[in-house]
This record gives sequence, structure tokens and C-alpha cells, in this order.
Amino acid sequence: MDKFLQAAIEEAKKGLNNGGIPIGSVLVLDGHIVGRGHNQRIQKDSSVLHAEMDCLENAGRLKASDYRRATLYSTLSPCDMCSGAILLYGVKKVVVGENKTFCGPEEYLRSRGVELVIHDDHECRQIMASFIQKNPELWNEDIGE
Repeated sequence: MDKFLQAAIEEAKKGLNNGGIPIGSVLVLDGHIVGRGHNQRIQKDSSVLHAEMDCLENAGRLKASDYRRATLYSTLSPCDMCSGAILLYGVKKVVVGENKTFCGPEEYLRSRGVELVIHDDHECRQIMASFIQKNPELWNEDIGE
């Protein structure tokens, strides 16, 4: 398994263990993780702290050229909000753990020049399926339904 996707899965598990939605993300620059995050909407009573947003926040301010060289890893396909942040900061590559549970605007990202690498990772799917089965109302809130 890709060590950076594994790090994103560890973030997802951290979120789950803290009472949140199990989605994790890491930002990788020049072979090093520069930001980590997990969905914290529940823990911080936030409307915007999806895993990717938390990860970007935790990476701090980077140069535009750094974002263009970076790869964002997420255990789940990024939603519209997170995809907007990817486009805003010019991240050119996104590695997704799975997109069966939820599929964000992947074709739009591709049309804007973002390379998407989709893994059909069993662990990512299992974590989300188990969470959704136990917490459908929290999941629906997270995706705006």
C-alpha cells in the first residue's frame, strides 16, 4: 500500500476514534507530508472542516509553486467544497482512497487539469460503509442531504 494513503487512513481512524466521520487526508510535497487532517465537523461543531480542509489548514501557508508540486491524498473522493480548495490553490494531483461511497466532482477536477488517481481501497470502503450504517444521519449531514 502507498505509505501516504496509509497515513490518510490513519487520520480517518483518528477522526473516528474521536467521535467524528472517518475521512482522512494528507498533503505531500517533495516526498514529505507537510499537512495532515481529518474530518472534524462533529468534534469542532464546524460547517467546513472536512478532512481536506483540515489538512490544508494544518499545512499552513505555502507558496503557490508548492501547491502546484504537491499531491493531496484523501480516503474519500473530495466534495464540491474541497474540490474548490484544490482548484483555488492549484493542487495538480489528488490520490483518492475510494469513490464508491461518495463521488465528488471528479470529471470537473479533471477538466480543470487535476490528475486524479483513484484506488478502490478495501479498508477505505469498509471504514466508510461501517460508519454510514451506524450513523446515517451524521453522514447525510456531512454531504448536505
